[in-house]
Parts: sequence; structure tokens; C-alpha cells
Amino acid sequence: MGFGSYDESEQENQNVDTDDDGEGVAVHENDHEGTVTFETDASTDDLIDQLGEMKDGDDE
Repeated sequence: MGFGSYDESEQENQNVDTDDDGEGVAVHENDHEGTVTFETDASTDDLIDQLGEMKDGDDE
């Protein structure tokens, strides 16, 4: 076989599994309802400053 050649017999009988009973992805399997709360001593301004520092750090 030369460069770019292929075995034609490998190309003739390609079976594709189209079985619909196969495993799928259950996208809602782990849905959760509820709320998340947290407490912090930092003010909103402090948190915004920290966010700005993190964004500046990504540029480096």
C-alpha cells in the first residue's frame, strides 16, 4: 500500500449501532430544589475589589 491508500474491505461493511434501547444521558437525574445562603463579614465593596484583583491576575 502506498501513502494515502486504505483497505477497501474495511470501508464496505461498517455497521452503525442505531439501537434506541441503549444507554442515554439522564439530564435531570440530579436536579435539586432549594436555596443556598452564606454569611460573610466582607462588604460588597470589598468583594468587588477582590473580584477586580482576580481578574487582573488572569491578565498576567
